[in-house]
Amino acid sequence: MILLFVHLVGFALLLGGGVAQLLSDRIRISKPVLWGAIIQLVSGLALAAPLRGGGDAEPDPIKLGVKLLVAAMIFIMVFVPRKRDEVNRGHFIGIITLTVVNAAVAVFWR
Repeated sequence: MILLFVHLVGFALLLGGGVAQLLSDRIRISKPVLWGAIIQLVSGLALAAPLRGGGDAEPDPIKLGVKLLVAAMIFIMVFVPRKRDEVNRGHFIGIITLTVVNAAVAVFWR
C-alpha cells in the first residue's frame, strides 16, 4: 500500500508540476516534474516486481510492458532537456499527454 501511495505522489508531482509549468510564462523542466518522473519510474518498477509478494493476481505482462515503455518515454522527455532554460510547449504537452495515457492504462486496462 505504501508503495502505491508513493507511486500516486509521483504521478501528482509529474502531472501537477507539468500543468503548472504549461500555464507559466516560461516553460521548463521544474524539480517537481523531474522528481515526479523519477518516482513514477522507480515505484512503478517496484510495484511490478515479481518478488513483491501478496495475494493479488499477477498483472498482465503486456500491460506492464506498455506502462514501462510509456514511463521510460516520459522519463527521457523530462531528463534530457532538464537543464535547458526553456522547453518547447509541444514537448511539454507530450509529457502531460503521456502521463495521462499512463494513468489511463493503469485504470482502464483490465
